[in-house]
Amino acid sequence: MCGICGYITGTDQPADRVIISKMNDRLRRRGPDDEGYYVEGPVALGMRRLSIIDLATGQQPISNEDGSIWVILNGEIYNFPELRPALESRGHRFRSRSDTEVIVHLYEDFGDNFVDHLNGMFAVALWDARKRRVVLARDRMGQKPLYWTRLGQGIAFASEPKSLLAHPDIPAELDRRSLSRYLLYEYLPAPSCIFRGIHKLEAAHRLTFQNGDVRLDRYWEPAPATDPRNAPHFNDAAAELWQRLRESVRMQLVSDVPLGVFLSGGIDSSSVIAAMTAIMPADKIETFTIGFDDPSFDESAPARLVAQHFGTTHHEEIFSVQRLIEVLPDVADYLDEPFGDASVLPMYLLSRFARQRVTVALGGDGCDEMLAGYPTFQAIRPAAVFRAMPRAIQRAMRWTANKLPVSHENFSFDFKLKQFVKGAAAPPELAHQIWLGSFCDAEQQSLLRADVRAELDGRGTEEEHLTLASGIQGNDLVDRLTRIYCRTYLAEDILTKADRASMAVSLELRAPFLDPGLVSFITSLPSRYKLRGSETKRVFRRAMADRLPAAVLKRPKKGFGIPVAGWLNTHLRELAGDLLAPDRLRAQGLFDAETVGRLLWDHWDGRRDNRKGLWTLIMFQMWHERYF
Repeated sequence: MCGICGYITGTDQPADRVIISKMNDRLRRRGPDDEGYYVEGPVALGMRRLSIIDLATGQQPISNEDGSIWVILNGEIYNFPELRPALESRGHRFRSRSDTEVIVHLYEDFGDNFVDHLNGMFAVALWDARKRRVVLARDRMGQKPLYWTRLGQGIAFASEPKSLLAHPDIPAELDRRSLSRYLLYEYLPAPSCIFRGIHKLEAAHRLTFQNGDVRLDRYWEPAPATDPRNAPHFNDAAAELWQRLRESVRMQLVSDVPLGVFLSGGIDSSSVIAAMTAIMPADKIETFTIGFDDPSFDESAPARLVAQHFGTTHHEEIFSVQRLIEVLPDVADYLDEPFGDASVLPMYLLSRFARQRVTVALGGDGCDEMLAGYPTFQAIRPAAVFRAMPRAIQRAMRWTANKLPVSHENFSFDFKLKQFVKGAAAPPELAHQIWLGSFCDAEQQSLLRADVRAELDGRGTEEEHLTLASGIQGNDLVDRLTRIYCRTYLAEDILTKADRASMAVSLELRAPFLDPGLVSFITSLPSRYKLRGSETKRVFRRAMADRLPAAVLKRPKKGFGIPVAGWLNTHLRELAGDLLAPDRLRAQGLFDAETVGRLLWDHWDGRRDNRKGLWTLIMFQMWHERYF
């Protein structure tokens, strides 16, 4: 696990070791154990290492036998023990036991298709000195980040934008189109970045640079849905899902440092524990949970039940609201881009708590997106009914919902209903994004200043989202929605949160559900195996029926939330009032001060629950303060 960075001048001008050193230093938290460089002619590569595999000889950058190919890797290649013997049989010689070294030899044999052979989470940068070309690649689901930008006639890349901005020729400029995207999504969907001219490399994508030209291509797609008539029997599918999960967990247990598990008490993380107990003694498994002193947001009791059921060595810590508030500035610093998912705060605290005992942790990320596990999927049928109603009745329902008394509890009925009627009339692909996000295009019309809106060229962010959705093939709505969730919400919210929160404390976080074989198996299953009526993750629940306590299987989705709504009236009131003060907003020149003021006062006076929008704005302001 590392942070990586580099650049190629694209000319005869040599790369500067001082510059790459500054870029690399910005990634110190991602890799506190070691640093390495390759600077030769027009290219400079840098890495910061968190030692996980081959502690003694796994330094990077690493080359092939004659030094013509150099590689830096952020992540883990889980199948390297299987790849290495095959490469050795073809004459390749290894100098280390590291997973990184297999990449240079795979490239020698397969060229750019080396990525097809990798099972892992990774961001890779490769320099081919003979061809004077750079190859960048990001893992299939987007677990590890990679940003890039044009640099004159060359390019630069890094694990985080802050590293790119350490280069003297890369300015920090706000991309206003990406600001609109952030307001809709609460994060920046790839390839967007909040900084003008900087791009995310999308999940399952490869970038090649040679002779001044950049070429991007997608190298992998999950398997298409099988014709329901040819699908495996439901029980057979459940049995195979369990076997594939167990194999993925086995593969991801490879580590030369202490390893644990994030345990929420939900079905996803609990199933990872179940798979581990099929491989190793339960008392050797260290599980980690945090809780909060607000009962409606506390999940420590269900997690404790699971730990007791399996007999793991369990660690638990309860935090006060004040503790969450205290870490907010630090977390905002680690994010690099504005990020409106408040669950990044407890994820950071959980990562820091686990890091006291382990260096690697497994989690349950990815299951909900692939298996239609969110309450938004349960809303598909009600939304179809809503869309079929006359518009007058739709308006009446919105009016009635917005008149409900405001509750600040986690996933309160009034909050869910108000979010539902806000987006239900939109096409299904867009409705889901409106439910998940903060400000739809109509709301941005009053929120953004006129000169900012003018820069958007009349094209709304909702239109962009529908264009993205139209590129997802298939006639089955549930199947298409799960694929959209994986490309957007999973890759750039859930996995971004996991990466930034864990890397802030130098912890490696793994996701067994994102094994490529397991992913393709799940995507191939008919949607009725995932969702029927209000029953979510059907085939997965069947797979775990005899392996988890009934209370876990029946427990409704709760999420890793925090009491933002209440905070805005108490602990965050002063901060919100300061960051969103009219004078500050007018000087900044992005948001309409009167509109933001109404959002604040309506929330403070209890007329509306504006938690999502206000938190999204607060996190943007905290980010903006650090860069501009």
